[in-house]
Amino acid sequence: MIRNTFKKAERLTNKRIFESIFESGKSISVFPFKLIWIETNTTSPTPLSLRSGVVGEAQLGISVPKKSFAKAVDRNTIKRRIRESYRKNKHSLYEMLKEKNLSIALMIIYISKEELPYQEIEKKMIVSLQKVQEIINV
Repeated sequence: MIRNTFKKAERLTNKRIFESIFESGKSISVFPFKLIWIETNTTSPTPLSLRSGVVGEAQLGISVPKKSFAKAVDRNTIKRRIRESYRKNKHSLYEMLKEKNLSIALMIIYISKEELPYQEIEKKMIVSLQKVQEIINV
């Protein structure tokens, strides 16, 4: 049985990886998200591949703009909903990454101006992850 966890190793914390995502990452937009990611092979000596040596995993960063949501409570609620929907639906992405022998660093930016309910966020997260998989498979 697959466990739905979101471990510390899956969090995007390295500043160099953040910078490289925004400098040279691929991106797609699926309202209410903008996803930006970079791929790394296990053979290339990049910070992502050196972090743990784990193949077929993704590191995730989530951003909710302060400009759209002034209160930290609202930003944190949205981030919690995004993290939970990712945690429950990441397994197909992980299986594909393992087959391709890749790891990715993924940044999710919430671009909506209003707070959406969890069910809608989860539906859009599934669509977003499927689109990322399609682009990586090409």
